[in-house]
Amino acid sequence: MIPRYSRPEMVAIWSPETKFKIWYEIEAHACDAQAAIGVIPKANAEAVWKAKDVEFNVARIDEIEAVTKHDVIAFLTHLAEHIGADDARFVHQGMTSSDVLDTTLNVQLVRAADILLSGMDRVLAALKTRAFEHKDTVRIGRSHGIHAEPTTMGLTFARFYAEMARGKARLEAARAEIATGAISGAVGTFANIDPSVEEHVCKMLGLTPEPISTQVIPRDRHAMFFATLGVIASSIENVAIEIRHMQRTEVLEAEEFFSAGQKGSSAMPHKRNPVLTENLTGLARLVRMAVIPAMENVALWHERDISHSSVERAIGPDTTITLDFALNRLAGVIEKLVIYPDNMLANMNKFKGLVMSQRVLLALTQAGVSREDSYRLVQRNAMKVWEQGKDFREELLADAEVTAALSPEEINEKFDLGYHTKHVDTIFKRVFG
Repeated sequence: MIPRYSRPEMVAIWSPETKFKIWYEIEAHACDAQAAIGVIPKANAEAVWKAKDVEFNVARIDEIEAVTKHDVIAFLTHLAEHIGADDARFVHQGMTSSDVLDTTLNVQLVRAADILLSGMDRVLAALKTRAFEHKDTVRIGRSHGIHAEPTTMGLTFARFYAEMARGKARLEAARAEIATGAISGAVGTFANIDPSVEEHVCKMLGLTPEPISTQVIPRDRHAMFFATLGVIASSIENVAIEIRHMQRTEVLEAEEFFSAGQKGSSAMPHKRNPVLTENLTGLARLVRMAVIPAMENVALWHERDISHSSVERAIGPDTTITLDFALNRLAGVIEKLVIYPDNMLANMNKFKGLVMSQRVLLALTQAGVSREDSYRLVQRNAMKVWEQGKDFREELLADAEVTAALSPEEINEKFDLGYHTKHVDTIFKRVFG
């Protein structure tokens, strides 16, 4: 991923230096396990650890690979240059390249998941803080983009919190599912390597042995991992879209923080655009772009092919780096989001009580009017608000058919805002405990 949308900690996981270090650790731990069961001399296994502080020369490995056309062989050749050919002769004993590549990929994905989970914690903390801050800040709820009934800004933040909490739970499950390793040799039969080697390597790397591999770790695990990242990205976009809507000039219920010296447009000095949340919408698309290829990687020929390899070399780093950046950008947006309660109230009252129509409808049915007639009476007066700018309550009070069923006091009571917020505490307890 380009530096503009990258954070150093996540980028480091996918650097060649980190990858080769993990490759080395896999090979060294495997040698220890092989020595423990008498397959290779203990002295040779110990000699491999002479390279534990070595900074592997990426350029040198690339130079060797240009000849061998094989990345793992290039690395093993470079390792032998550090520890000596004789001590290196037992390295990779009974193993196949995928043992190293797949186990390394899963180590990287686990480490990436840990960073992403930290990012989600930051988003959740920001959402929770803003939810309680605006628990009782009334705003209009919208369906189809049209005024519906009153809600609160706190409930808006709370529902995003609940969605992100589900996303975190999914990511924790996906992390657990991807945290497997395989050191099972060609076609996964352990013919040339004892299963105890796999168990030792996985233990040292914080993984679980893959119950059954072929020559590769099954890719349904990876498909679930990237699908989970895609869902989280969609949740990010869900929040971003709401903020973008609230920042529209004719709405202006909230806006991204606009810092001193910030410019919104090269042409129009007055502009304050929702650039961060628009960016998040775009970044979410990039993350989701990995989902279908990850699912298509599940179907491989027989015990293995490498059709998945090129895909994962791209989507592994790009998707986790992008989502990491997006989570932290979203957290920053929420933390600094500017809220305008007065504008929320003004917007809700723009159509002069119209949003209370359901309360009047239900009251008429409770008073003995059929639902069909109740709907007709309420809609008849509501349309005068839409089309003529009338006051909904005044029109109801002037409607003889309505007042025949409801007293003025009963009609007036239906315009109490508190009716719509009476269960906010109940919802907050469900969400936050």
